[in-house]
Amino acid sequence: MESGLQSSTSSVDPPVVKTIPVELARDLLNRGHGYLDVRTHEEFSAGHIHGAVNIPYMYKVETGMTKNHNFVPEVSSKFGKGDEIVVGCQSGRRSQMAAMELWAAEFTGVTDMGGGYTAWVQSGFPFTVETSN
Repeated sequence: MESGLQSSTSSVDPPVVKTIPVELARDLLNRGHGYLDVRTHEEFSAGHIHGAVNIPYMYKVETGMTKNHNFVPEVSSKFGKGDEIVVGCQSGRRSQMAAMELWAAEFTGVTDMGGGYTAWVQSGFPFTVETSN
């Protein structure tokens, strides 16, 4: 006889993160969603979406790239687990990995921006470039 308890498969199911085009991402940002830019600090300084929070998912090292092992705690210091967040990078690969990791860490409002910053700029959307004082 069944005990009435349902088993949950969510611990074995891969995270499901929606990837959206930059046009829809822009609409979400205009409606108040946060924007998490997971590119390196150098990439971010060269140009980024206005209002973006920059927390690198990976860092450049001599041999290539290495993962930021403090990524989730750093994101937790800026966003709540229920916040609506659009995650973006340069072309879409890092942001997808970052969004999946955030989803696995129980961030429920995460959306990946397909095409990244490159697609944003190619679409003619506004961006900000940091200048030295």
